[in-house]
Amino acid sequence: MSIAQAMPAMSRASGSRWLLLGSLALNLFFVGVALAMAIRAPAPPRWDPDVFVRVDRLSAALPADDAARLRAAMASRHDAIATAQSDYHNARDQIRASFRGEPFDAAAMRAAMAKTRAARQNFDQVVQGVFADLVPQLSSTARHTLADWRANRRPAQGR
Repeated sequence: MSIAQAMPAMSRASGSRWLLLGSLALNLFFVGVALAMAIRAPAPPRWDPDVFVRVDRLSAALPADDAARLRAAMASRHDAIATAQSDYHNARDQIRASFRGEPFDAAAMRAAMAKTRAARQNFDQVVQGVFADLVPQLSSTARHTLADWRANRRPAQGR
């Protein structure tokens, strides 16, 4: 065999090795990504429509005494808050139902929207009433935490 005949075979073998090595590296990368996705903790829910869940998350950011006061204030008005929240969610469902109506009735949609606005205002007044009664009893730290709190972010530092 001459050198000219041996060279193409050597370059093919060398190319196959690089292709095998590249394929192995790519497969290991994909396996690593799949493992990382499987092992990592699921992302916390961004927003929950239930006010009691949101307030529980909020109370976790407060000092223990203030968190207990907040939970007690919410518990003392639980029925009123739950009723107002339920009325608001039901009113929103009526808007969705009006969108699905065949034939579409614009007057029904407008009436459902007006009912939703009223239910939302009542819901806000009930929840805000709890906080208006509670906040004077809280520590300065808790009031600042409430002022800076966002559902999915840490409180702002140094504001």
